[in-house]
Amino acid sequence: MNPACPCLPEISEIHDFSLTRRHGGARGAEFYLDALRFAQSQWLAGKPAQAILQLNKSWMADLPDGDPVLLTNPPPYRALVWILERVSTRDCGYLGNPVRHFQHLASRMSGPRAEIRSWRAWTCFHLAEEILNRSQYPRDGGQIAREGLRIPSWQQALHEVSQNGWPGEAAELRSLR
Repeated sequence: MNPACPCLPEISEIHDFSLTRRHGGARGAEFYLDALRFAQSQWLAGKPAQAILQLNKSWMADLPDGDPVLLTNPPPYRALVWILERVSTRDCGYLGNPVRHFQHLASRMSGPRAEIRSWRAWTCFHLAEEILNRSQYPRDGGQIAREGLRIPSWQQALHEVSQNGWPGEAAELRSLR
């Protein structure tokens, strides 16, 4: 079991998928908090790849400008960095390849608010590349060649998040680099 991530909400029990599914199509503040709680649960259970998937889910939330949930639980970029820093130095469970994951997520995004979610995934892609060893966690060169995929710069992704993301989201990202 991993130590609790200080950047995610504290939990008193291990949760399963029903925590976020109970919201159905509602993607408000409670959904957001439950996605963060489920991420903490997966991290504690030694499943960092699954924890990252739940962080992705939290970015699906439809939060109005100024939603107070973001004051106590800011966008979970800091949690992502914390998790990636831990797994880069010790065995914390199966991680997969976050760089490739975020590349695929960003380039194949669909559903509600797909554009901003794609830009968020690109910022996560850059954070993962900065933290993880590139020889162990490479980009998907095959996808880049096959699809002619152009990877946006950190600055471009940050600009798009600052224009279309939640209030304070871009500042949170800037503080991590």
